[in-house]
Amino acid sequence: MDGATRTFDVMAVRRDFPILATQVHGKPLVFLDNAASAQKPEAVLQAMDAMYRTSYANVHRGIYALSDAATTRYEAARETVRRFLNAASADEIVFTSGGTDALNLVARCYAQAFLKPGDEILVTESEHHSNLVPWQMAAMATGAVVRPIPVTDAGEFDFAAFTAMLGPKVKLVAVAHMSNVLGTIMPVKRIAAAAHAAGAKIVVDGCQGAVHCRVDVRDLDADFYAITGHKIYGPTGIGALYGKREILETLPPYKGGGDMIETVTFERSTWAEPPARFEAGTPMIVEAVGLAAAIDYVEALGVEAIHAHEADVLEHATALLARIPGLRIIGTAQEKGGVISFAVDGAHPSDIATLLDQRGIAVRAGHHCAQPLMVRMGVSATTRASFALYSTRAEAEALAAGVERALALLR
Repeated sequence: MDGATRTFDVMAVRRDFPILATQVHGKPLVFLDNAASAQKPEAVLQAMDAMYRTSYANVHRGIYALSDAATTRYEAARETVRRFLNAASADEIVFTSGGTDALNLVARCYAQAFLKPGDEILVTESEHHSNLVPWQMAAMATGAVVRPIPVTDAGEFDFAAFTAMLGPKVKLVAVAHMSNVLGTIMPVKRIAAAAHAAGAKIVVDGCQGAVHCRVDVRDLDADFYAITGHKIYGPTGIGALYGKREILETLPPYKGGGDMIETVTFERSTWAEPPARFEAGTPMIVEAVGLAAAIDYVEALGVEAIHAHEADVLEHATALLARIPGLRIIGTAQEKGGVISFAVDGAHPSDIATLLDQRGIAVRAGHHCAQPLMVRMGVSATTRASFALYSTRAEAEALAAGVERALALLR
């Protein structure tokens, strides 16, 4: 880790993000809410601006030069996502409006098409609502049942409990690659192998995993893998779903409209091949270009170097916060990404976050769209600091000092 950290120039990286020069309440911005949404580098801002200024048109249908240019850039963005995830084909990459949309697509098109009464969907206790509520909706529509996979007190995936739950009724397993609350990196490859051995499919919420882990969907053997652009330094309103081609080809459409059809008559319609089948209407053209620019930016810095840097900041912040009396870190898994959630006896997370904001430090307070996990961990809410490739040790120190100061005021 040390060698990779030394070669990663975080101060140079920070200069690529204009917003980091902002002051809040007269203090330098310390942005530690990256698990909710990360900031955008100049490369992304410039790529999207140039697209609007010089080469914007609707894609796929225009028989003129500008449309051809826009279509080329849009499909090149799909290839960039394919490369980033190591999918076998760009046809396995479906653009969506985000990770939530991608997971809902699977719930609608796969789960509701193939599940029947009594089938079981296994979902971990630590899931974001986006990887729980769609399965509940699918269960209500089909008569299937959602069952929770336990996590341990440390926030790790309980593999023994999981394997005991597997059986012929289990048709689908949904798991986050990395918890947005605990930072736990789940053993997805091992989970997928066990799920497949039991005859089930696996859906992976990769919205955090794609930011903090090296992703290879073929090595993981994921059936579906969802990502979102805004957490990986790209724009909002764009995400992607990877799906194995042989599965996508069996699925009905998600939405109806233009571009997802082969033929239309008043009597019936037939569907285009994937991925067009799942991309009805005018797509997120400029956003896709922005997502590709963000991925190119991350890959140019070096995924391993970024992860080593983030691990160093996480380790430093964890050590500093652990020394604060009364503070309990929620989620102490051996394999963690750059997220720390914590609770403090006698102090509400929202009060801590408000006082930190007065010092220019942006963190998140609440249940983080994971209410069942809060119940499991015995808290109603936590304060969460989440790190990014531009986070620094100095910011970790500012966080710890800010928490200590907030607690002194609250007590």
